[in-house]
Amino acid sequence: MAEKLEAVKVLYCGVCSLPAEYCEFGQDFEKCKPWLIENAPEVYPHLIPKDADGNEVDKVTEKLQRAGIASGSADGAVLSTSKEGTSTGKEEVKRLPGGKVKKKDKKEVIIEKVVRNKRKCVTIVKGLDLFGVKLNDASKKLGKKFASGASVVKGPTEKEQVDVQGDISYDIVEFITDTWPEVPESAIYFIEDGRKVPAA
Repeated sequence: MAEKLEAVKVLYCGVCSLPAEYCEFGQDFEKCKPWLIENAPEVYPHLIPKDADGNEVDKVTEKLQRAGIASGSADGAVLSTSKEGTSTGKEEVKRLPGGKVKKKDKKEVIIEKVVRNKRKCVTIVKGLDLFGVKLNDASKKLGKKFASGASVVKGPTEKEQVDVQGDISYDIVEFITDTWPEVPESAIYFIEDGRKVPAA
């Protein structure tokens, strides 16, 4: 009678969930390396760090070096690292596809009056959310104050903004600074003839 075959036990990576033998072909091999050294050293023996004599480095020393605590010289000086764990001190810059650098949004409120159908006006208020104002509450308060329709919509840049029916630019700056004291008057701008003009 033929021998009964046993099922093969496969070790799957805890980071990328591929079998450990295939991690090097995945997208996150650099992220997988610490997990592989810890849990599957026999699969990738070349990943195990060795000292000058060719002996494997103690795991505790390796962990301390990763954390930046191990001594860097004979006198026991401690390495200093930043929050990211790098000792270079440079901040990581978020890059968009194509190598462009993502800019942080300036904390400012922009008020723009748009005329539609030659007579109807819509006042657009952008940037209130950067000061911690909930846009749904802002639209309700603006609608009640100016007795008009107000709603939260996504603008052309995919950011939410408050649209208020009617030309309310004459009184809106005072209302915003009184209702939300965290919004300074110096951070409020109007768009007039395609130019940004400070409200103050």
